[in-house]
Amino acid sequence: MRKAERTCVGCGSRLARHRVSNHCGACTRLLISTNARQQTAAFWESDSISAAINARHFGQLFAAYRRESTPRVSQATLGQWLGMTQAQVSRLEAPGAPPPSNLRNLERWAKALHVPPTLLWFDVSYTLDESVEPELAATLEDVQRRQFFKTAGAGATAIGASLLGARTPVAVGPLKPRSSDVEIVRDMTATFRCLDNRFGGGHSRATTTITAYLTSTVAPMLNDASRHRASRDELFAAAAELHHVAGWIAYDVGKPAEGQRHLRDALKLAQDVGDEALEAEMLAAMSHHAAFAAMDEHKAFDVSRDVALDMALAARQRAKRSGLVALQAEAAVLEAHGHALKRNTSACFASLSEAERAFERFLPGSGPAWLAYFDSAYLSAKFAHTFRDLGRPVEAEQFARRSLGMSEGYDRGRLFNTALLASTLADQGRVDEACAEATKAVRMSEDVRSIRGSAYLTDVGRRLARHKGDHRVRRLYSQMNSAGVPTPV
Repeated sequence: MRKAERTCVGCGSRLARHRVSNHCGACTRLLISTNARQQTAAFWESDSISAAINARHFGQLFAAYRRESTPRVSQATLGQWLGMTQAQVSRLEAPGAPPPSNLRNLERWAKALHVPPTLLWFDVSYTLDESVEPELAATLEDVQRRQFFKTAGAGATAIGASLLGARTPVAVGPLKPRSSDVEIVRDMTATFRCLDNRFGGGHSRATTTITAYLTSTVAPMLNDASRHRASRDELFAAAAELHHVAGWIAYDVGKPAEGQRHLRDALKLAQDVGDEALEAEMLAAMSHHAAFAAMDEHKAFDVSRDVALDMALAARQRAKRSGLVALQAEAAVLEAHGHALKRNTSACFASLSEAERAFERFLPGSGPAWLAYFDSAYLSAKFAHTFRDLGRPVEAEQFARRSLGMSEGYDRGRLFNTALLASTLADQGRVDEACAEATKAVRMSEDVRSIRGSAYLTDVGRRLARHKGDHRVRRLYSQMNSAGVPTPV
């Protein structure tokens, strides 16, 4: 008798018959990439975790945490999360090792691993369940000036419902008319997306506000089990789009773990309704974020390069089935960038050719609203990143210049692309032009609050480091420092 087909518990893709893990290779790499994820209550109640906590020994907690994690976490990966080496983790875990006692380190480790404060034997300054009602109320008061928020404001009663938990009714007071629920969520998404594109994710406590809105208003809608299937599916897709925006905002303010959680939630919602186009978009975002993590030479996470490539491959599969050529072009160029990061030139060029062929069939303005950002300027920026990281700055410069022909309202993207152009010029040794473009980007950063923008400028500074004695570079470094952008020592 033929065995039942097994699927990945992370993304739903089919698992090979010989695979022991319940996760596919891509999801396994994602789960153990660059940040610890929040664990379930059952995880923290396991015998080995409880024994380590009762012993008040963080080294034992490290070992128990790694064993109980699915998939199992290595000492090297745990060390990356905590800013330690594999040898340091091993010494703390060794039998007979004295328990570490530095409270600053203990709190830092506990926060990084998302250990519930109530389980710890020492006081910490963080909490996993901080109330954010005041911040939500302030933001809702601002956006209620727009007409659509006149119907959304009363839904701000904070609750602790799990977004992806059981679909059971939750007592949260009267909900808005169902016919307007999807419209409300989409309008909120459009507002945050517009603000994010113009001013960066650091504007107006965006991460706190959007997370609070998802918890207090969207979760009760999703947990209403009495909805008709069509209404439920439309609402789930709208919520996925909002989580998508929340994921980008979190990454933009330097919170990659939170960004990953939002994108995973968005992917799960898209899978629940069978929307392969949305699935492709979420996987593409995961690929983009992993490629950004690999950009930092100080981190040098090979796993980030692997995740970038694996997520792009998964996105291409969904994009092809969705029939949206814009998604196919985006996924193909992200795959090319993944190959470039791994210095696989032939595979990189093959993927770039696929992206070009897909883009030739693209009709501007076609596709869903959440794909409105895709155009020739967007694709050019991705080509520029790919050629630059492949070590071909001349071709990268050509595409970087094309990327600046972007639409209005994408101020943050213009900052990114200007810094990208500066980096391609720096790689060619064209110091004067590189400094001129970087100076433009620094000025743009005064109006855009974005950790990623700062990272792009920092990358330009690194590429100019071999010319640090040049007076033009010194002047640029001074401007970057004044703007809060780190420069090479």
